[in-house]
Amino acid sequence: MLSNLLIIFTEIILPVFVLIIIGVILQRKFKLDLYTLAKINIYYLSPALIFIKLYESVFSPTVFFGVILFCLLFVTIIYMLSSLVAKLWKMEKSKKLTFTNSTVFYNSANYGIPVNDLVFKHDPFAMSIQVIVAAFQNTLVFSYGVVSMKSMTIGKWRAILDYFKMPLFYAMTMGILLNILHVSLPDFLLTPITYISDALIAIALLTLGAQIAHIRISFAYMPLYLSMVFRLLIGPAIALAGLWIAGIDGVIAQALLISTAMPTSVNSSIIAQEYNNEPEFAAQTVVASTLLSSFTLTLVIYIALNVF
Repeated sequence: MLSNLLIIFTEIILPVFVLIIIGVILQRKFKLDLYTLAKINIYYLSPALIFIKLYESVFSPTVFFGVILFCLLFVTIIYMLSSLVAKLWKMEKSKKLTFTNSTVFYNSANYGIPVNDLVFKHDPFAMSIQVIVAAFQNTLVFSYGVVSMKSMTIGKWRAILDYFKMPLFYAMTMGILLNILHVSLPDFLLTPITYISDALIAIALLTLGAQIAHIRISFAYMPLYLSMVFRLLIGPAIALAGLWIAGIDGVIAQALLISTAMPTSVNSSIIAQEYNNEPEFAAQTVVASTLLSSFTLTLVIYIALNVF
C-alpha cells in the first residue's frame, strides 16, 4: 500500500504542485497581473477545454444528468452538515457563510482537471466526468455563491443572469449538443480549439500558484481546521458512501470520488474579497486546503482506484 501511495504522490500529485510552485515563484518575482490571468482562464482556456472534452467524449444524456444529480445531492448534504457545525460553533453570520462556501465550492477546474488527466492518463470519458463537475461548480459559484455574498449590491437576479454572460455555459451547451447530434466540426475550427484546450492545465496551475502566493495562514484558527476537515475528509467520505449506496462503480465512480477531494476553490476567496465577507479567512481556507490536499488526495485516489 505504501509503495502505491508513493507512486500516486510522485506521479500525480507532485507534478501538479511543481506547476503551482512555479506560479508562486513567478508571482513573487514578477508580480503577475492576476486579473488578466483570471480572464484568460475563464474566457479563453476553460471554455475551449470544456467544449472539446464534451464534444469528443462518448457519453449519454443519462451520464450527464446523473453526474449533475450526484453533484447537487453532494453539495446539499455537505452544506447542511457544515451549516449545522457552524451553528453549533456559534459562528457569526458572515463567518458561517464563508465557512460553508469553503466546503461547498471546490477547485474542480484548475486543480481537478489536471489531476483527472494524470490519474486516468488522458481518458476522454473520465475527463468528460470532471468537466461536467467543473461546469456544475462554476455555475454554483457564480449563481448561489455571488447571490449569497451580499448580492443586493448588484441585484439578486442580475447576479444570477451575469453567469449567462460567461462563455463557459455556452461552451458546455454547444459541446453537448454537437456531440449528441454527431455534428463534425471542420479542422480550421477544431484545430485551434484543441490547441487552446491543451494550454489550460499549465496556465491554470500557474494561475493558482500566483493567486495563493501572498496569502498567509494562521494555523491557530479553529474554523480553518474545521473547513479543511469538511473539504478534504468528510466530503470524500460522504461521496464514497453515496456511490456505494447508489451502486455506481467503474470510471464514473472513480472520477466522481476523486473530484470531491479537491481543495477549496479559489473562486470562493475571490467572491469573498469582492463582497468583503471574511476575505482573510476565505483566502486561508484556499491555501491550507491546497497544501494539505497533497496528502489527502493521494489517499482518496488510492481508495478510488482500488475500491471501484
